[in-house]
Amino acid sequence: MKTYQETVEWMFQQLPMFQRIGKQAFKKDLSNTIKLAEHLGHPENDFRSIHVAGTNGKGSVSHMLASVFQAAGYKTGLYTSPHLKDFRERIRINGKVIPEANVVAFIENNQVFLEENKLSFFEMTVGMAFDYFAREKVDIAIIETGMGGRLDSTNIITPELSVITNIGLDHTAFLGTNLSEIAGEKAGIIKEGIPVVIGEKQEETISIFQSKAQEKSARIFFAEDFNLPDYSTDLRGDYQQKNLRTVLSSLKVLKDLGWKIDEKAIADGLENVKTNTGLRGRWDILQDAPKVICDTAHNAEGLQYVLKQLKNENYRQLHMVIGVVNDKDLSTVLPMFPKEAKFYFSKPDVPRGLKANLLQAEALKYGLEGDIYESVQDAFMAAKSAALADDLIFIGGSNFTVAEVI
Repeated sequence: MKTYQETVEWMFQQLPMFQRIGKQAFKKDLSNTIKLAEHLGHPENDFRSIHVAGTNGKGSVSHMLASVFQAAGYKTGLYTSPHLKDFRERIRINGKVIPEANVVAFIENNQVFLEENKLSFFEMTVGMAFDYFAREKVDIAIIETGMGGRLDSTNIITPELSVITNIGLDHTAFLGTNLSEIAGEKAGIIKEGIPVVIGEKQEETISIFQSKAQEKSARIFFAEDFNLPDYSTDLRGDYQQKNLRTVLSSLKVLKDLGWKIDEKAIADGLENVKTNTGLRGRWDILQDAPKVICDTAHNAEGLQYVLKQLKNENYRQLHMVIGVVNDKDLSTVLPMFPKEAKFYFSKPDVPRGLKANLLQAEALKYGLEGDIYESVQDAFMAAKSAALADDLIFIGGSNFTVAEVI
């Protein structure tokens, strides 16, 4: 009998995990997931769901939707990735993470099958989530794709609604090198006769979504075409306004489909996303004097909004604790960082982490100067020691960098 810690370690070590090792963990095929679903008795058919894809914002949108459904009194499953601190953050019901005992039991009961079929970390995690939601008889589950859409392991569900937040250039090694190709992959979650909400109208992608929706006889809605009431959310990043619009448009479509969600549930759900669902790492203010903010934005589109918001903050000196993964296209993100900031370079503690000295050398090409540190924690402690009360410390560059500080 393995402990919870041993079980999770087995999942991380034995089987490829994209977040840790990158490209070689990626499988362009759904056959393993379908095999696992058959083995488990097709749990994905035992609960209703909403499927959320997109380059940026899909995590925030998923958490907002889950929070509103919770506030409306529905037993709500939420599947997201990656996690920040504990694997169990990926699988929640009404905000509570899956119990350790369930994780251990799932692996124990299915270990022979998982090993024989060489399932990846992500495939088995999706199977675990669907199995848990079915057993616990959730009313609805909000399911976030891992990467892409068409070939993502989550794409075996037939949801009530598909949501695609936006399209940006991320994971280009897997999804395509331009917005049209990437949109084609994300559009893979559009199902026969199932409505789809598109969060952002982008010239290069509109026709791709429209033709896929037409092919699937799916009604298509663009968030910016809706006339929406004003709501606010406890998620503080300026970029959340776009996500809020996507969520409100999705709720309008869901209400038309017969879901009972009143104005109070929407207001309460949106104002209590962090409390209801445990979301962290999105314009997350960790302390004041000096103010410390972390954000998991890690691609050009996401960072553009975060760095713009940073410019509007008042501070004497900006300190930036940065760590990235080794497959990041630094030429698209480093030029965006403010040259006047003092940088603290470190390597996130995962096999994919880029060595701090390499990051420092690349950053220098764009006029970004700073020292290197053994770990993210060391870099953060150095920034805290150097910062005065009216300074600002920003931590980011990767989910892993943020996870080590939170």
